[in-house]
Amino acid sequence: MNSSTPRAASTATLQQPAGDPAADLAVGLDSLLCGETAHRYVGESNAATLAAAEAIATAAGPTTGPSPHLLSGAVDAVDLEQPLGNTEAALAEAAELYTRDAVYFHHPGYAAHLNCPVTIPAVAAESLVTTLNTSMDTWDQSAGATLIERRLIDWTGELAGLGGSADGIFTSGGTQSNLQALLIARNRATAGRSGSLPQRLEGLRIYTSAESHFSVCRAAATLGLGEEAVVSVPVDADHRMDTRELARLLAHGASAGEQAMAIVATAGTTDFGAIDPLRDVAGLARSHGAWFHVDAAYGCGLLVSPQHRDRLSGIESADSVTVDFHKSFFQPIGSSALLLREGAAFGHITHHAEYLNPAREAGQAPNQVEKSMQTTRRFGALKLRVTLRSIGAGPLGAMFDEVLDRPGRPPTPCARRPDRCCPPNRS
Repeated sequence: MNSSTPRAASTATLQQPAGDPAADLAVGLDSLLCGETAHRYVGESNAATLAAAEAIATAAGPTTGPSPHLLSGAVDAVDLEQPLGNTEAALAEAAELYTRDAVYFHHPGYAAHLNCPVTIPAVAAESLVTTLNTSMDTWDQSAGATLIERRLIDWTGELAGLGGSADGIFTSGGTQSNLQALLIARNRATAGRSGSLPQRLEGLRIYTSAESHFSVCRAAATLGLGEEAVVSVPVDADHRMDTRELARLLAHGASAGEQAMAIVATAGTTDFGAIDPLRDVAGLARSHGAWFHVDAAYGCGLLVSPQHRDRLSGIESADSVTVDFHKSFFQPIGSSALLLREGAAFGHITHHAEYLNPAREAGQAPNQVEKSMQTTRRFGALKLRVTLRSIGAGPLGAMFDEVLDRPGRPPTPCARRPDRCCPPNRS
């Protein structure tokens, strides 16, 4: 609407909630989790757990194939202004609107998206995290949670071979991890340029495979570069980035006065699971002074693979790496991380807010918000920690190898037993 066009006067009025405020307050306070209501929490949490377990155990297939039209009608028919009065009734309603038609990644017949079945220790840890509701922004809100997250980042960096200066941060998923990596790359590239930010962005280019994740283009648009700044590199017959084409495109861009801001290699493409030739791409990134990012959201399970770890050869040369534990470490959504080979590079995005992380207190305590694009942030690392301390990394790697080796083989005993959950049948 044109700003000079007068708006029509609205005839809508605010609806004041009906009811007794004192009674409503009593109901609200009784629903808050605290020491006095812990017994109610146990009972209602058990009811939700039993409902979920029953839904998983009785699922006839991965999905009922519901239509948006039928489901939206049922959801829209619910009057949110008329509560049911108790959690049991609300959970029963949720079973009709959600669990009955949910997609069951745990089902042996499931083979579609990248979501995976999840370990029981991780699910148990999620309950603990949700209950305590820890936020990871500052030390005074997270304490031990901060140290647990940092230790897991160190562990994952060691698996990737990034070296002693590596650091990282847990994120909501691969899209956010990729965005943050490219934000760091952008700020690094513009640090030595003059002029306004739009002027400093001119001529910056991101090189990535034609089959890389769409989040690379989305990140370029979000960062002010525009999708046209993304140079699509053709792939070979195995759907891997063609490094000869990459070299040619880099040389062409340099001759045109363009700067290679970043090169994004993929370790596990969405459609084919292809892994770009990481070592060769790393060499080209170095020779052109570009930030080298590896999107290993899908393929990060190879980090704990006893049979196929060598497929990630070259990842140790990356400046940044995306890993999605909720894709390949059998963890619940969301559990992802961004790793940097040089943790000091987080300085390219650090912002000091007086109320949160004042500069005068820098270095006095671990402060994760200085490395994160989020402020309020869930303690997503605990589920991985509990999984590792419960069953170890070995079984995760063995299951990932089973996923890789399964196509073309007869079903395993796990797949033949309806009472057992199976890894997704990915190709």
